[in-house]
Amino acid sequence: MEPVTLTTGRLVLRTVGPQDTDAVYAACQDPDIQRWTTIPSPYLREHARGFTEQMVPAGWADDSMATFGLFLPAGDLVGMVGVTMISLGVGEIGFWCAKEHRGHGYVTKAAVAVARWAFTDRAIDRLEWRAEVGNTASRAVARRAGFTVEGTLRSAINNKGTRRDAWIGSLLPSDLALPSTAPYLPPRP
Repeated sequence: MEPVTLTTGRLVLRTVGPQDTDAVYAACQDPDIQRWTTIPSPYLREHARGFTEQMVPAGWADDSMATFGLFLPAGDLVGMVGVTMISLGVGEIGFWCAKEHRGHGYVTKAAVAVARWAFTDRAIDRLEWRAEVGNTASRAVARRAGFTVEGTLRSAINNKGTRRDAWIGSLLPSDLALPSTAPYLPPRP
């Protein structure tokens, strides 16, 4: 699939490339991003280069992962939102925000924009969010974006060689008043 560009009222969401390596490297020096995401720690320049020059383009090319850099109109990198395909019609969303841009609602708006795109253009019927138990900032973003927190999965994340429990939540097309590609039959009460 060819990369797409999305916009919100305040952001441009586009793929990242070699021109963004330095900005990704700088943002990922934040101890909170290294602590709560599965990026390498310490995060080296070659990690950023591999991400922007290999991982992101490969994900778009083989339709396994759609990664969007979140940029202010002036060009500053705000964060990342990505959707990884995990099974037929199911994707997993992940995101991070650069420290200096937190608290402005950027990632929440971007997550909703990416979810709408995934539901309407990628035929995804369930978008899952997972975060390590204790990552209250990620949980707050997911809730504000409309995700329903469904519970805790034991030993569901391997973060830097350590198994950790994870919160899981979901967003369905109907949560955003969008149609689904397949009927949904919820259980009877």
